Amino acid sequence: MRQGMDIGAKLKDARRNVGMTQERVAEELGVSRQSISNWENGRTYPDIVSVVKMSDLYNISLDALLKEEKTVSNYLDYLEESTNVVKSRERQGQLLVILTYLAAWSLGMLVFWFFSSGSDGMGFSLMYLWILLPVLTLILSILIARNNYWGRGKWLAAPAFGLMYMLAEYATFSMANMVAFHKINLPRFGMIPAGAGISLIGLAIGSLLRRLRRQDRESR
Repeated sequence: MRQGMDIGAKLKDARRNVGMTQERVAEELGVSRQSISNWENGRTYPDIVSVVKMSDLYNISLDALLKEEKTVSNYLDYLEESTNVVKSRERQGQLLVILTYLAAWSLGMLVFWFFSSGSDGMGFSLMYLWILLPVLTLILSILIARNNYWGRGKWLAAPAFGLMYMLAEYATFSMANMVAFHKINLPRFGMIPAGAGISLIGLAIGSLLRRLRRQDRESR
């Protein structure tokens, strides 16, 4: 290959050398033809996974594609920037999960103590503890696993959800009982495995969805 070529030109020449069309490459990589065109014309950079796949597809080494110092420097800068964007989005997703749960948990407390009374409070407590909070726990656990938030640490979400589930019951139903009968009750520790179990189901579902999505991408 001639000197001075950028990565886009190298990708174009490598593709032509094996007699493949942009449409065929796009199909093999699971991307659009426009993406291939943008990469080859230098308008955008391919991600590192696509570069590795094209290296195999074109039967050309990564070293041959990225051997020029300027090309490597620019591409590494792009990868660093892309990685930072991904990490930022992941942190935002993690924060959104935490804030969503805490907001719903706190809202439940406020509604129970300030906007309900008597039988209404009892009914809300049951609906909150046996429907709303478990459903929210299940949904958020699925999202955590599907997006692999916190990596292997995502499984610690189960005991965390379990603890918050116990505290929700203690701060509503049990607390109201203590106020009414002027006595002190211990937290119902059996609520922890109940909440954790719901979370584990969600984490398992999310992990399965993530695996299926990855297999689908690899099979394209």
